Amino acid sequence: MWVICRCRIPGPVAGGLKALAIASGPVMMAGMDGEFDERIERRGSCSLKWDIYGGRDVLPFWVAEMDFRSPAPVIEALRRCVERGVFGYAWGGGGPAEALMRYFRRRHGVEIQRSWIVWLPGLVSALSAVSRCAGGPGDAVMTATPVYPPFLKAPADGGLECLRAPLAPQGVAGRWTFDFPAMERVVLEHGRVRLFLLCHPHNPVGRVFDAEEVAALTDFCRRHNLLLCSDEIHCDLVYDEKETPFRSLLGRADAIGDRLILLGSASKTYNLAGLGCAYAVIPEGRLRAAFQRAMGKWVAPPTLPGLTALEAAYDHGEEWRARLMEYLAGNRAVVEGFVATEAPALATGKIEATFLAWMDGRIAGWGDPAEVLLKHGLGVSNGRDFGAPGFFRLNFGCPRSMLEEGLDRLRRALAGEGMRI
Repeated sequence: MWVICRCRIPGPVAGGLKALAIASGPVMMAGMDGEFDERIERRGSCSLKWDIYGGRDVLPFWVAEMDFRSPAPVIEALRRCVERGVFGYAWGGGGPAEALMRYFRRRHGVEIQRSWIVWLPGLVSALSAVSRCAGGPGDAVMTATPVYPPFLKAPADGGLECLRAPLAPQGVAGRWTFDFPAMERVVLEHGRVRLFLLCHPHNPVGRVFDAEEVAALTDFCRRHNLLLCSDEIHCDLVYDEKETPFRSLLGRADAIGDRLILLGSASKTYNLAGLGCAYAVIPEGRLRAAFQRAMGKWVAPPTLPGLTALEAAYDHGEEWRARLMEYLAGNRAVVEGFVATEAPALATGKIEATFLAWMDGRIAGWGDPAEVLLKHGLGVSNGRDFGAPGFFRLNFGCPRSMLEEGLDRLRRALAGEGMRI
C-alpha cells in the first residue's frame, strides 16, 4: 500500500524511512501543507496533555489523544449546539442511537438493536461497572498485559482481584498474541475468575487480533464460563484493513453473545475525549440489566456536546478519518524508521493499529525510561502503569513537525544517557 505524506524529513529520520521502505514496502513522501500539519497552541487551555507540566519545556507524547483539529462536520454540529444556548441533560435515544446503528452496519457489517445500547460518559467508569456486574469480593478479573492502565485498576472498585496473563511475542517480528496456556493456569489456579477484559485493537502494543485469535479467545471464555468485555475504542484506527482487518466481537455473537459486553466511543478516532461520550453494546438483556445496575447512580450520563459530536462524526466523518489514517501512516513510518536505524533495541513489533508506539527501554541501565526522557523534555507514558516496567509508550498522533522535534529529543536522550543502540 502506498502512503502519500508531504513533509520535511530530517536527515537521520529520512535514512530510517529509506531503511523501512526497503524492509517493508514503498513509502512516498511529498509536501507538508495539509490539515494535520497545523500546530495548535494548547498550552494554557486547560489541556491535561499539555498543562500537566506546569509551563516546563516538555513536549507531551503521553495520553492517548491527538493534537489535530476534529472534523469540520463535528465542529459545525457543536457550533449549532452552542448557538442554541441550552445545555441540559442529554438523551441518546434519538439521532445518536440511529447514527451508532448505521455506523456498526457500515463499518463492521453488524446489525445492532437500539435496546442493546447503554450510553456512558467514558470507558474508564464502564470498566468499573463491568467488573462490578461480573462478581464481588473473592472473585477475580483477568486481562493480558501490558494493557491500558484502568484495566488493572478498575476491578478493585468492586472488590475483585485483577489477575494478569502477559501477552507472548510470536515469531521473528515479535507479534504479540495471547498466551493461552498461561491463561488456563491463571483460571485453574484461582478458581473464581469471572471476567476477561480485552483491549481490541490492543493498547499499547498495537495489535489487531485476527480471526483465529478472536475465535480462540471466545472459545476460552465460553469453556471457563467467563464474561468477555471487549474495549474496541481504537477499532477505526487500523492501518491496513486488508492485511489486518478488524473483527468486532459482536461478529462472534453466536459464540459469546450471551456473555459479551462491547465498549466503544468516537473519542479516539475523532479526537473528542474531552466531550464525555461513550457507549456499551450488550446484546443479552439480563447481562445488560446487570451492567446498568452496576452503574448505579455514580456513572454519569454522556454530555449533550458529546452525543452531538458522536452523531456528526459517525454520520459525516468518514472522509476525514481516511485522510487521518494516511497522515498517521506517515507518522508511523517516521517512528518505525527512526527505531530501525537509530535505536533498534527499542523495537517491540509492527504497529497494526492506534497512534501509539510501544517501546522497550530496559537496556543501558535506565531504571525508569519515562523519568529519564522527561529530563530531556519528552513526556511519554510509563510502562510500569501498563504492567510492564522498563517500557514506555509514545503517542505519535500529532503534526509531523512536532513528532520530528520529539524524536530529536529522544535521540539526544539516547546519546546523553549513554544508551547503546
